[in-house]
Amino acid sequence: QVQLVESGGGLVQAGGSLRLSCAASRSAISTNAMDWYRQAPGKQRDLVAGVSSGGSTNYADSVKGRFTISKDNAKNTVYLQMNNLKPEDTGVYYCHTTITWPAGPKHYWGQGTQVTVSS
Repeated sequence: QVQLVESGGGLVQAGGSLRLSCAASRSAISTNAMDWYRQAPGKQRDLVAGVSSGGSTNYADSVKGRFTISKDNAKNTVYLQMNNLKPEDTGVYYCHTTITWPAGPKHYWGQGTQVTVSS
């Protein structure tokens, strides 16, 4: 099993910055792709950024140039640096990974951390 614990959310004014952290309970981060998803009120959960096991990154168009995903394999932690935040970035941010076990793939989610951007 893998546990993911997010932290770093909060209330910030538009134009401000936050850094989210996702700590994994085991060395899942070095061998698996890790993602950050966002769920705004009344909307579906959407992919914001991802980092592969090899370190390649991808971003949603809406956050390109403002958000940076990174990971520290030694600390089993993934980060999401969010700059120039906008009110539309408000939502619950979830850390996610998929691990393939002998019985098949399984998705793991953190409990989420709230980010609120005021205008």
